[in-house]
Amino acid sequence: MSVFRSGVLVLTSPLSALSMKLAPILASAAKIVQDTLYIHLQPGLLLTGSSQPTSTYVPATQEVCSLISKLYSDADLHSNLDVRVLLTNIKNQSHSQQTLSSVQNLSHPPEVVLTDFQTSDGGQYNPAKQQLERYATNCYSCNPHLVSVLLYPEYGIEDDINFKDTDIEENPLQSHSDVVVGGTFDRLHNAHKILLSVCCLLSERRLLIGVADKELLDNKVLKELIQPYEKRVEELSQFLVDVKPSLGFDIVPISDPYGPSITDPELNCIVVSEETQRGGLSVNKRRVENGLDELTIHEIQLITDPKHSENEEEKISSSSFRNRLLGTLLKEPDANPSIPSRPYVIGLTGGSGSGKSSIAKRLEKLGAALIDCDKLGHHSYKPGGLAYQQVIDEFGSDILCEDGTIDRRAIASKVFGNKDQLKRLTDIVWPAIVVLAKEAVEEAAAKGISVCVMDAAVLLEAGWNEMVHEVWTVIIPEKEAISRIMKRDGVSEEAAKNRLASQMSNSERVEASNVVLSTLWEAEITQKQIEKAWDLLQQRINPDFSNDKPFLQSKF
Repeated sequence: MSVFRSGVLVLTSPLSALSMKLAPILASAAKIVQDTLYIHLQPGLLLTGSSQPTSTYVPATQEVCSLISKLYSDADLHSNLDVRVLLTNIKNQSHSQQTLSSVQNLSHPPEVVLTDFQTSDGGQYNPAKQQLERYATNCYSCNPHLVSVLLYPEYGIEDDINFKDTDIEENPLQSHSDVVVGGTFDRLHNAHKILLSVCCLLSERRLLIGVADKELLDNKVLKELIQPYEKRVEELSQFLVDVKPSLGFDIVPISDPYGPSITDPELNCIVVSEETQRGGLSVNKRRVENGLDELTIHEIQLITDPKHSENEEEKISSSSFRNRLLGTLLKEPDANPSIPSRPYVIGLTGGSGSGKSSIAKRLEKLGAALIDCDKLGHHSYKPGGLAYQQVIDEFGSDILCEDGTIDRRAIASKVFGNKDQLKRLTDIVWPAIVVLAKEAVEEAAAKGISVCVMDAAVLLEAGWNEMVHEVWTVIIPEKEAISRIMKRDGVSEEAAKNRLASQMSNSERVEASNVVLSTLWEAEITQKQIEKAWDLLQQRINPDFSNDKPFLQSKF
């Protein structure tokens, strides 16, 4: 069976049976569609007979909401799929059987239409497939060369026992004119899609969405890996227009927990999760203080993430997705013809207290040649070193100790707080380090070592990223970095903050990086993260590399 980038799955089973059938149906669909899978609920649709079937409205009920939640939850097992349940024919007020006439445009026109409808002979019955293709093209904008497939999932015996041809009891969903919801919506995932789908079914006229930005992101885990606001809004908008184009959407940035929810008089309902229910109560308190009516609070349940690891939340969350990005290639490295292809040089950088040096040593144990640029700088200061005489000529003989060595504390006192003096020093020392680093790479090449790690705190500031094939950055939250610096160096909190303030920020480093790592968690978690990064690196630079630790790839 061919694999298609996008498809639409038309589910015809009675809603009461679908809950048990979803897992095998999705497993079958995931073998055929590799990216975007739209899902169209049309229980009772017949693809046999002389008349062409048409789409009719499905009433929005609590049970339909639960089914959609389970669908997204089950789909989370198939990480390749971007599942989108289409809500155009799910009506939150009318239970009428009127037909839907207009063709809806989709952002990814389906190349294949799939269905759980089964013929009596258990084969690909051509008239049924033709009916399916016509039905799909009457509902949605599809690829001109649309292919149709009748799925025959492998249902278990226990599942068959539970299948019933009776529809579920209707428990209408109470809808509202204007609904509000808030969130970060980073790397739109299935828990977001459940939340947004419920919002769409509750909303009759408008859905107001507050997207966290600026100060609201400060305490997020791995905040440096959060997508830019514009990117999050773009993905959010595309999803919403796909699933419910008839609804009005207002997407606004919020930098406080309330946003327009406490000032907009047209709002009727706020949608929250179990963990943000108190936030909904707080919104109502502020609305009353502002002379506005309270909002109906609609709460949805959190969805458990079956793939979460020991340092991740049990629920499906954006922070877990960001965690899984650690050690992976965030962006392709630029070709660098000015340096040899081997050894492959990793430029490792990070702020003070980040744990950069500990990661460098772990990479060394995995087989990399370690080039410690801080030590190379010290070496260049020694008598006879590349920077020794130049530093004396520039800063005077009073920086010398009795034994003729340069007193680095004396140098530090001359350049501390003086950018011009500091630049005079780095203009001497940095080129010397470059020479020594290149010599170290050549030595590694002579020994047959395939990977070098250039450990350099000022890698980006000094422009040494031109000497490496990839830039890897180590990050930790500022609060943690301050704590580590205070404990390690015995300095005050203010001194630690000043040190960090004088360095390049985590966000700036991440922007220039190919791979990001973090030492925020326990040592064993850091080790797994580094092994993951190392294995993925080997796959990039050695096409024949075989990972003999598959648990690392599946774990993350």
